[in-house]
Amino acid sequence: MLVGVEAAHALAYRVVFPEASLRGAVLAATGHAYAAWLPLLLALGGAVAVVGLAAAVADVVRGGAVRELGAGAFAALPPLAFALQELLELSLHTGHIAWHAFAAPTFLPGLALQLPFALLAFLVTRLLLRVAAKVGRLLATRPDIPAVVRFWNDCDLLESRSRSRRAVPRAPPLAVGS
Repeated sequence: MLVGVEAAHALAYRVVFPEASLRGAVLAATGHAYAAWLPLLLALGGAVAVVGLAAAVADVVRGGAVRELGAGAFAALPPLAFALQELLELSLHTGHIAWHAFAAPTFLPGLALQLPFALLAFLVTRLLLRVAAKVGRLLATRPDIPAVVRFWNDCDLLESRSRSRRAVPRAPPLAVGS
């Protein structure tokens, strides 16, 4: 979703300000200097997605199911994130809450572009989760499951054992030297 929000954001500025020099001036005047950090943010988001997919594979290997996020979240979160991003960009740049960010010429086109990108993110996510489930089922049928998955299963077993031990109440500590 993060990639879609940022792509729609950039596309809105390209549509509203097709001339590169004017677009650059507007971006500089509205607090977009953070864009230099965008590759790092996208890389961190990608890393979180890869870890999530690996966890989905491990869940299926252990006999669980892949949990999917509903379409409603994909429809609501990108427009909300875009609106918050526009407000924060200008507010942090000017030093006060800049409600007029919602009246900017790029706001409505950017908001409208969020839905097609959100739909694409939803479809890609469903595809990736289905692939993760298939990989998990394939690994579950193999006797030589990777060591990491066996390690996670052993950790779950140890955790369940320690939980069962914690169910018995403990006595108060004995006083030392009494």
